[in-house]
Amino acid sequence: MSAGFLTWIRRPSARLVRIPFGVVMVFGGVLSFLPILGNWMLPLGLMLLAIDFPPLQRPVAWAIIRGQRWWELRRRRPRPAAPVPDRG
Repeated sequence: MSAGFLTWIRRPSARLVRIPFGVVMVFGGVLSFLPILGNWMLPLGLMLLAIDFPPLQRPVAWAIIRGQRWWELRRRRPRPAAPVPDRG
């Protein structure tokens, strides 16, 4: 997605596009077992809906922060060394 699209979709005037698009994305995420649809659609749809629905803002923000922390810990964790094969 381009920065221009993200700037436009976050504007208050784009609400009539954002809400239906968010609902479709959540529905597509629920149907992620079908081809083309995927789990990536669910969080994206929830983030779009959280812009307009205050009750969703706290849980979505919590999930984003929690995901960022998990990702940072995972990146910092040293990888185990590959086992050396026995030559005996």
